[in-house]
Amino acid sequence: MSREIASLAEVASSYDAIVLDQWGVLHDGSRPYPGAIEALLGLKQAGVRLAVLSNSGKRAASNAARITSMGFPDDLFDVVMTSGEALWLDINAGKVAGRRFVAIERTHGDAAQWADGLDVKFTADIADADGVCLMGLPDGSELSEWSHLLEHALARGLTVVCSNPDLNSPRAGGKTVVSPGALAEAYEERGGTVVYYGKPHVPIFSTLSDALGTENLVMEGESLDNDIAGARSAGWDSVLVEGGLYAADFARGDREATVKRLCNSKHVSPPTYRIRSVG
Repeated sequence: MSREIASLAEVASSYDAIVLDQWGVLHDGSRPYPGAIEALLGLKQAGVRLAVLSNSGKRAASNAARITSMGFPDDLFDVVMTSGEALWLDINAGKVAGRRFVAIERTHGDAAQWADGLDVKFTADIADADGVCLMGLPDGSELSEWSHLLEHALARGLTVVCSNPDLNSPRAGGKTVVSPGALAEAYEERGGTVVYYGKPHVPIFSTLSDALGTENLVMEGESLDNDIAGARSAGWDSVLVEGGLYAADFARGDREATVKRLCNSKHVSPPTYRIRSVG
């Protein structure tokens, strides 16, 4: 069973770097979680290397800037890696077929900003597309809103490239919203083909390992499906944040029993450690 820890400092010396999820661990999309900046500054000052691994459809630089804008020092993290960055790199290297995409984005303009420097075009006409680039969903979206697009994409045999495999994401006030991974799963259930970039798929973990120059890593995250399962597949240890997606579960009943129940329900091996918050 998982070992409960009060802070990352308890285990930091066992690893060459600590890798952190972004949403639900560092911040709620609007502001840092209480104590997060102070805890990470303490680790940094103690010589601990820190990195971010995020299922964000945006590029790494955009995410680094967002993190900094919330008050995290701009030199806090050695590496910021996102699923959107990994997709950009593969398209730039010619590893992804197609150059005309229908973009599904959280905010209008996200796709164009992400694609800067790439030889790709975006179209609103599914009949004129080589594929679908699924980067984000507007907050408050219902999957049914995209049924018409999915039906047409499936009829044409188009591949959906999903650069955010998260099923749900936390927002301020303890809310959660439907995320792109849920729409990608709906497309697969209809018989469509999806290529995923991001956690829990091993390639993005390997990309970050290469960037850090080590495989002796521990991943702190709030999702058993993505952070914890992905870390295990990559051979990393893991830390589950109890105050993220599963805050309501951990708020009632025995916490050790809760993690066991959650892991069993998701068919995921238990995390190496459990912690209440990023500290």
